[in-house]
Amino acid sequence: MTRTLDLNCDMGESFGAYKLGEDAAMLELVSTANIACGFHAGEPVVMRRTIRMAKAAGVSIGAHPSFNDLYGFGRRRISGERPEDLEAQLIYQIAAMQGMAAVEGHRMTHVKTHGALGNMAAVDPDLAALCVRAVHAVDPSLTFISLPYSETYAAAEKLGLAVACEIYADRSYTDAGELTPRSEPGAVIHDPQQSLDQVLEMVVNGVIPTTGGARLPVEPATLCVHGDTPGAVEIARTLRSALEANGVTIAAFAQP
Repeated sequence: MTRTLDLNCDMGESFGAYKLGEDAAMLELVSTANIACGFHAGEPVVMRRTIRMAKAAGVSIGAHPSFNDLYGFGRRRISGERPEDLEAQLIYQIAAMQGMAAVEGHRMTHVKTHGALGNMAAVDPDLAALCVRAVHAVDPSLTFISLPYSETYAAAEKLGLAVACEIYADRSYTDAGELTPRSEPGAVIHDPQQSLDQVLEMVVNGVIPTTGGARLPVEPATLCVHGDTPGAVEIARTLRSALEANGVTIAAFAQP
């Protein structure tokens, strides 16, 4: 049985004179790019350049919105925002990316929340609903990338958005199907073979192996390969090669 899997990577996170990630090299390996919208990283010039590179590489693109937190790279948990204000900020980011993509003739296909916002929404039904409403308000045909067993997955399905189930190669999972908090031992997988074994379990066998020994059913549509970790390009290349060697076809879950 031939299986198809998307490889997604967060990129477009450079800002002015500051360069983050090897976007050009990653675009040769992934099938989908999540592009920062200027709130946690990135800016208009970088957004436009990344869209152009993705189009030339035949890579699908999406918006990667976050809290308004350039200082903390969107990784700080921000509370106290009025819901209507945060919703407006997300709409602004998604619409800006969609507009820039339209100008460049490369249709935006999806949205994936970044960092702390995504982690918080995954377990908070109200915040999950807010994120999903923002996507739906801009364009209900957009796909929402979400973790399985999360509040955001449930909220997207409830509102009628298409959902792409996302898995991680370098993160372990709890028995509830959530990513193990980084504050706990074993949350991040550093062994390349362990990482590959976990991916094959999820993609080929359709189960998430958890830290408690459970095996949770999963139908992954996309695998996140981080672009800002040391050796990211080589890690992505190794993962892609191993997946293809195991009969997995790499292709975007949504075509522009």
